[in-house]
Amino acid sequence: MTEKLAFVLPEIILFIATCLVMVTGQWPVRAIRSFTPWICAVALVAAGMVATSTPVDPDALFPNLIPFAKFMIAAVALLLLINLTGTVDRDLEADVDKGLPFLPIRSNGGEFYAFFLFSITGLMLTVSADDLIWLFLALELTSLPTYIMVAISTHKNVSREAAVKYFFLGALGAAIFLYGFALMYGAAGSTNLADIASVFAAEGLSSLGLAGALLALLGLAFKIAAFPMHFYTPDVYQGAASPVSAMLAFVPKAAGFMGIMLITATVGWNEFGHLPSTIESVLWIIAALTMFVGNALALLQNSVKRMLAYSSVAHSGYMLVGILAGPGEAGAPFFRNGLAAVLFYLLCYGVMTVGVFAVLGALERKHADGSVTDADDIEDLRGLCKTHPLLGWTVVVCALSMLGFPPLLGFIGKLGLFSSGVSAGQIPIVIVLGINSAIAAVYYLRLVAVAYLDKADSSTRAASVNAGSELVLTPFASRRLAGAVSAFGVVLLLVVSQPLVNAAHNAAYFNAPSTAHSDSHDADHALIDPDESVRLDPISQADPQD
Repeated sequence: MTEKLAFVLPEIILFIATCLVMVTGQWPVRAIRSFTPWICAVALVAAGMVATSTPVDPDALFPNLIPFAKFMIAAVALLLLINLTGTVDRDLEADVDKGLPFLPIRSNGGEFYAFFLFSITGLMLTVSADDLIWLFLALELTSLPTYIMVAISTHKNVSREAAVKYFFLGALGAAIFLYGFALMYGAAGSTNLADIASVFAAEGLSSLGLAGALLALLGLAFKIAAFPMHFYTPDVYQGAASPVSAMLAFVPKAAGFMGIMLITATVGWNEFGHLPSTIESVLWIIAALTMFVGNALALLQNSVKRMLAYSSVAHSGYMLVGILAGPGEAGAPFFRNGLAAVLFYLLCYGVMTVGVFAVLGALERKHADGSVTDADDIEDLRGLCKTHPLLGWTVVVCALSMLGFPPLLGFIGKLGLFSSGVSAGQIPIVIVLGINSAIAAVYYLRLVAVAYLDKADSSTRAASVNAGSELVLTPFASRRLAGAVSAFGVVLLLVVSQPLVNAAHNAAYFNAPSTAHSDSHDADHALIDPDESVRLDPISQADPQD
């Protein structure tokens, strides 16, 4: 068991930091309380750096997954952390500044940052999972803290209502995929994923195993907000504070897709790159409906948070195309590897979506009764490029990247999903992906037009929507910094996308059961060394060494 410690060192670092922030977040001295986010930041940087040196796990279904996936998680989590500043204890700290005594019972800072680190720890543990029990516990550790974070993110009842909806539907999703895990155990006689994959490869997928896999995938659909488990998404995103909504858009979704990759790899792709027909058909239907439902409902929204919530649903459908495409042929380049495309797209989506939510968190509505709320209505973004150029251009760049507009980062991400789907012969679902990308252009370009083309006072509707309130900048400059870093990352990561593409391709190497449990050491089945990954040319979509 001790040899497993090398694979969970990043999680150990985050756990130590979690214990520290529980103490510093409640400290009577203001300077120590203010240091709490810095402890989180140092821990995330350390965890990301340690993850890059994690050794290859020859028994895992994805032996090279940990370094890339955990580094990506730490990088996006650091961006989320910058955006979280000021979410809780704002009124409490204002009272302290006025000379009132600090009351620990009123403070939520320690718990809030501890829950944040717990959720990121669970996401990293999901990447490390090689057992059904481990996978279940990791998924729940990812989700459970987010229920509390939603509830305490604002003082309004709408946050508590959103948290209750999120919790009960989350419990339903957990029950479904746990039942599926139990059936998979019953079919294979083991909870180890590699052992289950070997049984399914040798004996075929039994009816019990098929039922288990389908239930597991249906339950994981809740984590990624895919149809038909998506209904909670708009209410929760709108009810939570914008920084917490940004976290919900990435962390549970990343955990869900890591789990889906592991379950589909356990079932296995055949020599033609297809999953068992029943599972492939179900995933095909879920992907298509998720894209259509998400994009169609996003068109109807004036609330930017609800629009981004339905956009998140649609993006889950896009990434399911990569799952259907599978790992491709042995040695296939990045643009023919659907799993590599999913990993790279998760990174792209994490950077892009934080930018827009950071802008919503950086703008506030001061109402006549003295209360303050985050900006949410699309009218709040009108003329933003002229009134607040940094925030306005952040919206423009991130929205265009989420659309997949070249030459931004999102274009490379979608190109990987399109090309891998075509190479796997999944032409119908690729056509659905193309149609939905066109539908999504309507509301993404609406955001761009409102922020860039319109004037701040050009709409008579804005006066009625925002009557009795004033749009102001938040006093927390870190939220504006998070938006700027996201917009800058959308451009910069495109320039350095080649190493990221290589890393994602290497991380998605699938250790097929016949390879993982064979006594043969044929060179054709050797594991890919993370330090010797193939450099791919994204233009030719081929290995330049061939």
